[in-house]
Amino acid sequence: MTAALTREAALVHDFYRFVDTGDVPALVAMFTEDTTYHRPGYPPVAGHDGVAHFYTSVRVIKEGEHRVESVVLEGDQVAVRGSFEGVLRDGTRTSLRYADFFTLADDGRFSKRETFFFTPLV
Repeated sequence: MTAALTREAALVHDFYRFVDTGDVPALVAMFTEDTTYHRPGYPPVAGHDGVAHFYTSVRVIKEGEHRVESVVLEGDQVAVRGSFEGVLRDGTRTSLRYADFFTLADDGRFSKRETFFFTPLV
């Protein structure tokens, strides 16, 4: 593992820890002010206000735990493969696999995020 990958892997692990503990101010601070976030089933999320609104009011997940299985770095791109187990706001338990793709800004924050879920749709 290279030193850069170690730093980026730590950044990703911090991000999911903030998501799982509900520390919205800390996770918002990990993004640039002009960030965009694309997630299936939702309109694009833009900026700090959009990210904060998504995590406090829109996201259907009530609580849970992300498990990061791999982190791959290529230039300013960070790819993450993992799993999630938790509870939705309606009380339904969920377990799924995901892939996240982050773009890093020059200051080390995330300028873009795209999430994909492994679910049977087609």
